Amino acid sequence: MKAEEFLEKYALGVRDFSGIDLGEANLSGAKLTGVNLSQANLSVVNLSGANLNNANLRFAKLNVARLSGANLVNADLKGASLNVANLIRADLSRAILSKASLIRAELIRADLSRADLFQANLKNADLREATLRQANLRQANLTEVTLKGGFLTGANLEQAILNNIDLCRTDLSGANLRDAELRQANLTRANLSGANLSGANLRWADLTGANLRWADLSGAKLSGANLSGANLSNANLTNTSLVHANLTQTKLIKAEWIGADITGATLTGAKLYGASRFGLKTDGITCEWIDLSPTGDSSIIQYFTAEDARDFFNATSPTIRIIVDKPLDHESNFATSGAYYQIAQQYRQLRQPPCIEIGRRRTVFTFRLENDEALLPIACVAILPFNDAKNTQQNLLASVEMMKSDDTSNDGSIPFHRIQKFNQLLEEALGYADKIKQMKKILELVAKLGFFQAPTQTILTNSSSQHLIIYEHPNFGKRLINRSDVTDNVYDDNYNEVVKFKPFSVSAVIDFVKGFHFIG
Repeated sequence: MKAEEFLEKYALGVRDFSGIDLGEANLSGAKLTGVNLSQANLSVVNLSGANLNNANLRFAKLNVARLSGANLVNADLKGASLNVANLIRADLSRAILSKASLIRAELIRADLSRADLFQANLKNADLREATLRQANLRQANLTEVTLKGGFLTGANLEQAILNNIDLCRTDLSGANLRDAELRQANLTRANLSGANLSGANLRWADLTGANLRWADLSGAKLSGANLSGANLSNANLTNTSLVHANLTQTKLIKAEWIGADITGATLTGAKLYGASRFGLKTDGITCEWIDLSPTGDSSIIQYFTAEDARDFFNATSPTIRIIVDKPLDHESNFATSGAYYQIAQQYRQLRQPPCIEIGRRRTVFTFRLENDEALLPIACVAILPFNDAKNTQQNLLASVEMMKSDDTSNDGSIPFHRIQKFNQLLEEALGYADKIKQMKKILELVAKLGFFQAPTQTILTNSSSQHLIIYEHPNFGKRLINRSDVTDNVYDDNYNEVVKFKPFSVSAVIDFVKGFHFIG
């Protein structure tokens, strides 16, 4: 059918042209709203500036067609063939393009917002500065596509194939790239803030200067990737593979990367304030210095030898263990949760509740910390629900006093500014502890229960796996039961007396603190 006859029939109200052959026809600027051209042959047709709003183009052949500036809003192009088609500045917003073929298509500055491109084939297509906000590209093939300067905010690219794609300066904030293939992708200066890249394959990808703040990269494969100068603040890198990755001056402030593999990676100049150093695989890393300043402004620099860097990143998690000489019952468990919840509201440094192990005779509360310097102040507050709180706090103060002694000051075992810092943090914690004790509601219930009156032992473990028993009640481990009908009051009459028991020496304290991995 010739173009003139087709347009005449359309003008007369005919809409169904399914299977029509209009190859090489000139339909430039035609108004064809709602037309049915399903399975039609429209190869090499000129539809520049045409209005195909809500058109049915299912399985139509539009190879090498000219559709520049065309209106294809809400058009149904499912399974259509648009290979090498010219769609420059075309409006395809909310169009259905699932399983469509757009190999080497020109989509420069095209609008595909909210379009459905599920399993579409866009291999080698040119989508420079195209808009694909909230588009569905799940399982789509975008191999070697150019999407430089594009907009994919909130787009769904789950399991999509994006190998060798050019996403330079592209906005992918909030996009879903879960399990996507991005090998050797160019993501320089791309905005991936808040994006889901969990399980994605980014081997040898270039992410130089990329914004990955709050992105989820858990389980992602970034072996050989270039992340120099990238911003990964608050990103989730749990169990991520960064083998031989370039992390030079990468911002990893408060990133979560326990279980990450950084074997052979380069970390010189990385900004690591608030990032965990625990549970990392670090063989063969290169790291001459790191930035530990809170804002990454290089105000706190730590230099390393090769051995120092390995030790720094292989540190174990510092812990506080409060061992109670009694099994935890249901009532006490409820009271414990309530007490620590209320304490955390007043003392924000106690960020996470303890892990609880309940044995036949004892209960162990384990608090895992992010750094060694938090051991003394957090122990001061963590012990608050227990009757041994006062004695434990006195021993914590005594440990700092030991650091201040003439012997330790003279031999320089612990720098004076470190001791001042310990003292300051402990005094602040004691201030919070006093404030919490004055708020009777917080500790009112625990004070009535026998579990919290039981003898305790508090053990601090630093990041070098060294232990220090900061307090142990004399009756800890001794069951002094005199009558079989007694349940809670199983200890001797002198239990409530203040006992200044210090199982540690000055040398023990100094050796323990020398094992700290300091922040700056």
